[in-house]
Amino acid sequence: MQTLLKELPRDLDQKRLPRHVAVIMDGNGRWAKRRGLPRIIGHRQGVDALKNLLRCCDDWGIEALTAYAFSTENWGRPNEEVDFLMTLFERVLMRELQEMMEENVRIEFVGNLAVLPRSLQTQIARSMTLTKENTGIQFTVATNYGGRQEILQAARAIATQVQQGNIQPDEIDEALFSQHLYTANVCDPDLLIRTSGEMRLSNFLLWQMAYAEIYITDALWPDFDRGEFHRALSNYQQRSRRFGKI
Repeated sequence: MQTLLKELPRDLDQKRLPRHVAVIMDGNGRWAKRRGLPRIIGHRQGVDALKNLLRCCDDWGIEALTAYAFSTENWGRPNEEVDFLMTLFERVLMRELQEMMEENVRIEFVGNLAVLPRSLQTQIARSMTLTKENTGIQFTVATNYGGRQEILQAARAIATQVQQGNIQPDEIDEALFSQHLYTANVCDPDLLIRTSGEMRLSNFLLWQMAYAEIYITDALWPDFDRGEFHRALSNYQQRSRRFGKI
């Protein structure tokens, strides 16, 4: 990983940092195309950008980072690219797990993991088991994830409990519903960052983003570095978060 300063930039207020940052990592393919390179090279560079952001979040005292790695819609990409991404996820886990252990990172994968390649499922389970007792930053990787699908599975799970008599309908509130989401063990994101200038949520954390601040940058994901993150946090700290109040 690139070495980053642990000191928070002086213009940022540590007390007003987001606890949880979520990122939609857009633009890997365009980054490669602009350089006359295969799209897979862009994905490799994107992994490096994510590693550097994780280190920066940890250094600057941000508690949680969630990355949108692969959506349920991404299966519609060319088979060669999908196969490469599955292999890349597996290789990165195998290569980086020891370093994540040394840096006290707690990693979790969310989404419909059951349809992923069996060898990748094995690496995912191993990484979550080995890091579950770590007490540092929580790093959540949304893989084969879709926000609507997450909400549907939560609704079905609650409906089943109502049918079985374990829950009464009038007991269903936001807190209970949140407990049935993939992200039950982490606070909702305070800040969503999307790269490459696209202005949509793309089915990402639809329930959890209810009051997240959204920051859009034209930078392509492989170019999203410490300076870009600094600008995102500076913009975030200029916002007035009223949560519907005055």
